[in-house]
Amino acid sequence: SSRVSAGEIRTALKDQVGTPLALVDFGEIKKELAKFPLIRSYVTEAVPPNTLVVHIVERSPLGVIAEGSSFVVVDAAGVTISRESERPAKLPIIDSGSTKTTSAAFKAAVAVLLALPDSVSSRVDTVSARTKDDVTLVLDGVGQRVVWGSPDRSGFKARVLADLISHQNPNTVVEYDVSAPNSAVVRTG
Repeated sequence: SSRVSAGEIRTALKDQVGTPLALVDFGEIKKELAKFPLIRSYVTEAVPPNTLVVHIVERSPLGVIAEGSSFVVVDAAGVTISRESERPAKLPIIDSGSTKTTSAAFKAAVAVLLALPDSVSSRVDTVSARTKDDVTLVLDGVGQRVVWGSPDRSGFKARVLADLISHQNPNTVVEYDVSAPNSAVVRTG
């Protein structure tokens, strides 16, 4: 869904409208678009003779941080996308011990979420970390746990985890330990 209004973008860039392409102030465009926190990036495209197209890439929600009785939806950089009174469906809770998105624990949790294949990330209910080395996931359903450890070798850990999950009954309570991916362990009970 589009969170950034095209009308608001046009209004912000109105001073450039009618300016010949060769005289467009790209510094001013950058300054105006920087005021939109939901814009992750943009690219300008000059289409002669007199059209400037601005392609916007919006921030994508990655997870939510519980803050009191509300939920703060954040992207991978920790930028707030929205505040909700109810937990948004299909977004994991990121619990790094605080609401700060600059901590090493938050960054480690995000790195792990970004490394997961869709088949696993769509099942993550919570990701917790207190340091950069103790990331733990809880999957939806019966609450299978994943001991991840640090975000080091996350791509390999993600592949190992996906393989382990594919060989388990999703209704069995198990703990997957991929903190040492070459010797991954599945614990039952």
